[in-house]
Formats: sequence, structure tokens, C-alpha cells
Amino acid sequence: MTAITLESAYRAASAAQAAAGEHGVAVVVTIVDAGVQPVLIVRQDAAPIAAIDASLSKARTTLYFGGTPTADLSGVTAPGGPLFGFEHAVTAPLAFIGGAVPVRDEQGAVIGAVGVGGGSAEQDHAIAAAAAASFGTRSVEVSA
Repeated sequence: MTAITLESAYRAASAAQAAAGEHGVAVVVTIVDAGVQPVLIVRQDAAPIAAIDASLSKARTTLYFGGTPTADLSGVTAPGGPLFGFEHAVTAPLAFIGGAVPVRDEQGAVIGAVGVGGGSAEQDHAIAAAAAASFGTRSVEVSA
């Protein structure tokens, strides 16, 4: 796989919805390609409306930082953090909180990301990891 297809995005969204059910939360799942363009956005019934923007911002952040899961970036923009104020240096919203992981191809290149919003940072991260794993490509980093 060299790109995220709509079919693979549907499979990932289905995996995310199953994982959300296991966590007992309703979420928004946003799957973006390497150009940070949405391939698929799914909002479960009762998922917070704000989670739509949050899931896209998380996915964007993962890609802007070279495929780093957002859980690994948590706190870097806090006062005293190495990137304090960074979110003001870019025009697109970023989210430095757990809930997005990269999607990699068989060679390990980042081909997109899955962002999830609606649960806690830990729940969103686990759900995003489950979705990314469904692509069947290189193993997903699960750090949170």
C-alpha cells in the first residue's frame, strides 16, 4: 500500500468504532492522507461536535511532526516545554494531546494518520492505534 484508499479508511474506521465500543465512548475518527487531506471522517452518534475539529487537528499534528504520535508530544507546548508557543507559529490548528498515530506503508514511510477525539487522551490514542493497525502495514507505535 502506498496510499490510503477509501476502502482501507472504511476498514480503519470500523476498527476504531469497535475499539470505541470497548472503551465505552463515542468518538470522531478522522483519517488523513500524507498531504493532511481527509480521506474519511466518521462521527459516532453522541460524539461531541468539538471532536470533529479535535480529531483532524490531532491527525495534522502527527503528520507535521514526522509521524510522531500525539501522545508523545503531550506537554511539549506547555510553559517551560521545548515548543512552548509553537502552536502560534502555524496557521492550521494543532493538538498536542494523545489521540493520533501515523499510518505507515510496508517500508515504514508515513502515508497518513488517524486522529480520534471524544474520549480521554488515553482512550483516543488506543482507538487511533487500533484503527491504524487495521491497515495491515508496518506496526503502529503505541506509546501511551
